[in-house]
Amino acid sequence: MTQTSHGLGIALMVVTTLIFAIQDGISRHLAGEYNVLMVVMIRYWFFGAFVIAVAARKAGGVARAAKTDQPLLQAIRGLLLAAEVSVMVAAFTLMGLVESHAVFACYPLLIAALSGPILGERVGWRRWTAIAIGFAGVLIILQPGYTVFSPVALVPLASATMFALYGLLTRYAARHDSAATSFFWTGTTGAVAMTAAGLWAWQPMTGPDWAWMAVLCVTGATGHWTLIKCYDVAEAGTVQPFAYLQLVFASLIGLTVFGETLAANVVFGAALVTAAGVFTLWRERKAAA
Repeated sequence: MTQTSHGLGIALMVVTTLIFAIQDGISRHLAGEYNVLMVVMIRYWFFGAFVIAVAARKAGGVARAAKTDQPLLQAIRGLLLAAEVSVMVAAFTLMGLVESHAVFACYPLLIAALSGPILGERVGWRRWTAIAIGFAGVLIILQPGYTVFSPVALVPLASATMFALYGLLTRYAARHDSAATSFFWTGTTGAVAMTAAGLWAWQPMTGPDWAWMAVLCVTGATGHWTLIKCYDVAEAGTVQPFAYLQLVFASLIGLTVFGETLAANVVFGAALVTAAGVFTLWRERKAAA
């Protein structure tokens, strides 16, 4: 792979994180006004239509994308991600973008910690040390104002845990299914599940908020498209550390748009979590090489 493709991949990842941060800001606004399940449901309607449209344009069409020998696993993945998105959007309304993303940033550490028992991968002492440091950072973030045992503090941590499990199941599914198949099942099963849950929570929405919902749907599809292109042109190990920029962009939106504050413990804790996560990703890449 050329340096040019690496540079393009990094640029696409930066754009992707910015898009997803904007999406999180819109989700925070809408979930503050309407039921979280309804907001996520409408978002998934557009996402489901998007993955079907992508599958239809490829060779073999929707039938090929949907074909899998492990439908239960793929369905569980889709349900898990839909639940994770709902929990994380709820966290935005409870803790704000800054602290929610600071805690959520620990998910690569959770993936590393769980990859041994779930996937049978070996985790060396260096990565275990990074995991311990990262979780120390999470505890620092949750100290003043939000005690470690506060139910509110556990919401973004639960979201990070679900996303880590989703990532591990995606790795496991990749042993037999293509990325296109996993992407198709993620969008369609999530749309079905959120429809079943969200219709019961339907609320009338104002015209301006329908406009924000439209922007939310478009940014979601655009972000997934740029992410797909990112992995098409560059190795995952090269671009993945730049995914942490979503923490920076989302925090800036939280500070400037929603008037959130940036406490010293959050900055220090998030720096520890991010450093530990980047080191873990680097060790995983080195071990794979």
